[in-house]
Amino acid sequence: VKLGNPSFVWRFGQDRRLGLIEEYATLDGARVLDIGCGLGKYVQKFQERGAEAYGLDIDAKRLREAAEKVPGLMLGISEGLPFKGGTFDLVVLNEVIEHVNDDRATMKEVRRVLKPGGKVAIYAPNRLYPFETHGIYLRKRYVFGNIPLVNWLPNPIRNRLVPHARAYTKGGIRKTYRGLGLRPLTETYVYPGFDNIIA
Repeated sequence: VKLGNPSFVWRFGQDRRLGLIEEYATLDGARVLDIGCGLGKYVQKFQERGAEAYGLDIDAKRLREAAEKVPGLMLGISEGLPFKGGTFDLVVLNEVIEHVNDDRATMKEVRRVLKPGGKVAIYAPNRLYPFETHGIYLRKRYVFGNIPLVNWLPNPIRNRLVPHARAYTKGGIRKTYRGLGLRPLTETYVYPGFDNIIA
């Protein structure tokens, strides 16, 4: 598993994503699972909006750090969710699907734990976005930052530079849930809000 970084603070970009989720899913009274919850910032916001929200992450250190402030956080992996089938109204994967070991197995588990009529919100890197935001590896040296045009390279080159995170085309993300009984309600683009500049 290749770890990403969680939301450390809550800013405009997180509000914008939360607003998009609320356009398609009611949070008040809903059971919500945030896979890859990190420090639980989204779980906390879901709870504030009346949801019975839980968070799952593989990083025990971050979960311990967040546990005092946010109830409902647990250690686990997305390919083997520790919940009964039909448990959740909403499952959220916010910039997580690109990091899991097996994105297809993750989506099978997501489908299993969804209630009938439940919804999934997935935010994932777009292969056509002009910057790779996860940094790159040049030989064995990691270079942090927003690297231009990497995602436009052919797969073998792009994947060698960014072995720690996938980027998806529309067809690629659809492959993760094809044949699982899930259908897209909307597919749109969320461009980074340059939150540090805005702040």
